[in-house]
Amino acid sequence: MSKITKLRSEMDSITLQMIKLFKDRMEMSKRIGEIKNNFGIEITDEVREEKLRNKVISLCEKIHLNKSIGSKFLNYLLYESIKIQNNNKQNTSIFIRAKELESRGKNIIHMEVGEPDFQPPIIIKQALSEIYDSEYTKYMQAEGIVELRSAIARKFSTQHNCVKKDNVIICPGARFAIYLIMATILNNEDEIIIIDPSWSAYKDFAFNFGIKTRIVKTTMENNWNPDPNELKKLINTNTKMIVLNYPNNPTGKILPIQIQNKIIKIAIRNNLYILSDEIYSNYAYFKWKSIISYEYEKSIIVQSFSKSHSMTGFRIGYVIASLDIISKIKRLQALCLTNVSTPIQYAALKALSSDVSNNSKIIKSRLNLISKQAKLMHLNFMKPNGAMYIFIKLPTSITDSTVFSNKLLDSGLAVSPGTAFGNYKNFIRISVCCTNKQLIEGMNILNKVLDSES
Repeated sequence: MSKITKLRSEMDSITLQMIKLFKDRMEMSKRIGEIKNNFGIEITDEVREEKLRNKVISLCEKIHLNKSIGSKFLNYLLYESIKIQNNNKQNTSIFIRAKELESRGKNIIHMEVGEPDFQPPIIIKQALSEIYDSEYTKYMQAEGIVELRSAIARKFSTQHNCVKKDNVIICPGARFAIYLIMATILNNEDEIIIIDPSWSAYKDFAFNFGIKTRIVKTTMENNWNPDPNELKKLINTNTKMIVLNYPNNPTGKILPIQIQNKIIKIAIRNNLYILSDEIYSNYAYFKWKSIISYEYEKSIIVQSFSKSHSMTGFRIGYVIASLDIISKIKRLQALCLTNVSTPIQYAALKALSSDVSNNSKIIKSRLNLISKQAKLMHLNFMKPNGAMYIFIKLPTSITDSTVFSNKLLDSGLAVSPGTAFGNYKNFIRISVCCTNKQLIEGMNILNKVLDSES
């Protein structure tokens, strides 16, 4: 027993030393974060982290420690550093500030939000009036009403791919669906790969769960195409998922089939989940292929009625995945909210039968209008293949898109700064979810403010 007591004492001493070293590391991280914030430097430095990771793995091999344990411990340290440095970031939402200005009487043209301005299908109006005298006012299954899941399954079934209702779960919007997915199939210190520029919620959710994000950065000069080889290099024993979003928010990019095929092959070889956010699929103006067509058992498709049917306020989306994945999501959703609003599910069921092709035509015509205006202004951009945005590169004289976006807002135009989608300080995202007249007025404001900056 004396040997055990001695060993425990030594172990406790090491533990206390580790705590002191951890505190010292966090203090250094805080100071680094303050410097980064002052100079506008990105918090994450993938190159540096990769060098440190290689050193950790090399040390693990040298001291005969499991590499996965060493890598997970490193991820924990990096996560804590990012958390501290995030506290130093100044990031006021343009949308929130725009609403505040409107409340004071200022007229704002909203070209920052991806919310279709047209009405939901008229059939929903009748559906909502039918609900009161129906069974669709009671508790239902956590995974969603049978009729809606069956209708979605039929929609996604093809000659070679049979989707069943049990492969579908209804969620309160795509955002919560993605939250549920990450919460149920990923663990602390797991890693996911995200292709930037990307919707910020993917990283925000991962950060919330202590999940490490590895970034494949794309550029306009390379037509926003990710390099599969670069993606492959980021994979290690902690990697669990690749996140895809095509048509893309914010660029409107549709991934070339050849590149998409390579990414799926990489995922299959490494037994990784593929989370495919396909909510803009109704706005695809170039050859597009759903991840569901690969029939890969670890693929997860997220969809929503928000964009396709202009039902943003209804908060209804869904996930299509294997029975095992759906079962995990179902357990957490049942715990959180019992079931998605049953009347809204009934409205969505009716909405599925409506023709929303005109919505796609409207958005395409607006993208063409904005592209034409941007060309006349000699702005640099890649014409979108889909979605409802155009990602514009600012002149070199403008170095901070957040500062510039606030100047635009002071002039009555709300746009999203490129920093909301990754390290893109010289870009802004323009949404075409307003009338042609407003789009032209907005571009005129943009042109005027750009002239004042030159």
